[in-house]
Amino acid sequence: MTSRTQTLIDMIEALPAERIAEVEDFVEFLSAKARRQAALGRLLEVAPALEAAGAPPVSEADVLAEVAALRGTRHAAD
Repeated sequence: MTSRTQTLIDMIEALPAERIAEVEDFVEFLSAKARRQAALGRLLEVAPALEAAGAPPVSEADVLAEVAALRGTRHAAD
């Protein structure tokens, strides 16, 4: 573990419980953001191959419908 990591851990451990929960939420937000960026990167990597294979382009409406369906699935699981 680096000294920077240990410093962050020490700072977090010194916080009151409600602040630790806020830190946890923020870290989850950053992790989700990184996952979304990685997924976009993977999509952009395969886009030329999809186009070369003759796959039809995806419209904004298609993307919004897919997002809505995924959110509906997540809400149903809650």
